[in-house]
Amino acid sequence: MAKVAFLGLGVMGYPMAGHLKNKGGHDVTVYNRTAAKAEQWVKQYGGKSAPTPRAAVEGQDFVMACVGNDNDLREVTLGPNGAFAGMGKGKIFVDHTTASAEIARELYAAANKGSFGFVDAPVSGGQAGAENGTLTVMCGGDPEPFARAEKVIAAYARACNLLGSTGSGQLAKMVNQICIAGLVQGLAEGLHFAKKSGLDIEKLIATISKGAAQSWQMENRYKTMAAGKFDFGFAVDWMRKDLGICLGEARKNGARLPVTALVDQFYSEIQAMGGRRWDTSSLIARLER
Repeated sequence: MAKVAFLGLGVMGYPMAGHLKNKGGHDVTVYNRTAAKAEQWVKQYGGKSAPTPRAAVEGQDFVMACVGNDNDLREVTLGPNGAFAGMGKGKIFVDHTTASAEIARELYAAANKGSFGFVDAPVSGGQAGAENGTLTVMCGGDPEPFARAEKVIAAYARACNLLGSTGSGQLAKMVNQICIAGLVQGLAEGLHFAKKSGLDIEKLIATISKGAAQSWQMENRYKTMAAGKFDFGFAVDWMRKDLGICLGEARKNGARLPVTALVDQFYSEIQAMGGRRWDTSSLIARLER
């Protein structure tokens, strides 16, 4: 058992912190910008809540964060009431936010000055993966703090790997989102074509899902995509944030991402259609307007 703080109780962080308490058996203190959400978590799981990130992390062995973006991350880590002001020497900060590689390196440098460890560790698996404790965690950082943190992360992960130095976790998450973007667009076009052709969708998927076209998205999203229901996963607003990070990094490293840039624009059309909170499979909606 370890003393753990968790910062950020959104759709991902709330169940992840719950797994730390119930499955991991850890002593958990939570912080959330909206205090009522933290109070709700304590009523459901036990543990404690704190009024500031600094108060939440003081005396804790590990600190996990899962917030919205680079600016949110700076808000909870830096400044007099930020988590870094309360981190003890030799302790470990694990950031599960999907953010830029640049902020990961910035916070790693700040952690080094404070003599504590920092691991960038974005996750994949969505809300369902967080609730079921089956997330995939992509990590960047130094081997020693990663090895210690991995044992705690196991409470909500089915896979957790160190992919390289600081920022590598965020870069890996960018690859993940690049792959998903193109795949979902392909699936959307395939289903749209099938419906226009009068094919039986159930028989079609039962057949092609046994071949090279098979994917997690096909297995888990074809029914809802065909039915025009988009309330089952990662929101379009968040996907656009992630793709913006991918495209920004590509401008720095020279990678060419023509399909990713195109799909990002398709998602902007979904937003204009009122689908900001629809899940990413809603790409089919713009084809069927």
